[in-house]
Amino acid sequence: MLFGIITDYIGRVRALTYSILMYSVFTGLSALAPNVEIFVVCRFFLGLGMGGEWASGEILVAESWPRQHRGKVIGLVQSGWGFGYILAATLSIAILPHADLEIKLPFLGDIFFHSWRVLFLVGILPAFLVFFIRRHCEEPEIWRTTAEMRSQKKLSEKGQSFTFTQLWRGDLITFTISAALLTSFCMIAYWGLYTWVPTYLASPVEEGGAGLGLIKGYSWTIAINIGAIIGTITFGAISDRLGRRPTFVGYLVIMAILVPIFGSITEIHEKMGFMGINTLLLITGPLLGFFGTGFYAGFGTIMAEVFPTRARGTAQGFCYNFGRGASALAPYIFALVAGMAMLGHKLGYGFSLATASVFAILAALTVLTFPETKAKQLDIE
Repeated sequence: MLFGIITDYIGRVRALTYSILMYSVFTGLSALAPNVEIFVVCRFFLGLGMGGEWASGEILVAESWPRQHRGKVIGLVQSGWGFGYILAATLSIAILPHADLEIKLPFLGDIFFHSWRVLFLVGILPAFLVFFIRRHCEEPEIWRTTAEMRSQKKLSEKGQSFTFTQLWRGDLITFTISAALLTSFCMIAYWGLYTWVPTYLASPVEEGGAGLGLIKGYSWTIAINIGAIIGTITFGAISDRLGRRPTFVGYLVIMAILVPIFGSITEIHEKMGFMGINTLLLITGPLLGFFGTGFYAGFGTIMAEVFPTRARGTAQGFCYNFGRGASALAPYIFALVAGMAMLGHKLGYGFSLATASVFAILAALTVLTFPETKAKQLDIE
């Protein structure tokens, strides 16, 4: 939310630069935390940067590209999430079982450098992207025009006010509430699902899991995220052709259908003996990633098109990260459902995944409260 405001006042590129530096440095510092308290402080500042990076980056793309290609390009940008998830899973597989070290650090003394510390230390690498961004990225013309008008007090009275207060006035409040609800429902569905998918895949069948074990469980998240990459890219192309609303609703409804199928993979395997569980996962996993992640490409597009330039960063920073905050409830909600399902039933983790379907349908209904904005000219006022 903070970086959303910052990006409206100091620029998209500068805000993007600062946010990447912040989350990269504090990811690396997390590796050196000598106790839980310092670790939590590092994670807090990491979160500030991570939350700011999305809003500033998505807006930079939305304001820089021609409107007829806006969905496609934002879809391409969002697909980086899938590549990052695959890289993180690959690093986890490579580092976690093998990289325990014992080292002596100045002022901190002897630290048994667990492999999870090594994994966090690798997270400092994105900081080097800053050099490329500062050299090759320029502020969008529409932001420069808005900033000049703001400095000369040529915006309307509502446009000259503090950007966060603008979100709660008559012309924007409806979009603010709808966007915050949309991101909340979507992210509860997404994070609940993806927090539990590795556990579901790794857990024994008698606990309602797929029984693949830890390493295979993480390996299958790679296949799922290959589908996610294709899904986000495809979402943008479809939304540029058919519109934002039907594409968003279609992805969410299909996700709601696929999740309980994926969560019942062992039962399906038992009834379809001719098809192995790995084959079933190879079919359903990438499809779930395609529809269950692809809708993320719609956030940046639809919010860029309903909010004006004067408060676009603030709006996207608030609405997107409001949903991120709400998603903190997801692991608890899904765990509660899993615990209830385990009481006398062989459902457990797989059944709990179906909770995502409920929130996906709620998100689809929320999308219908937005106007269709395909290829809309972005507004200053």
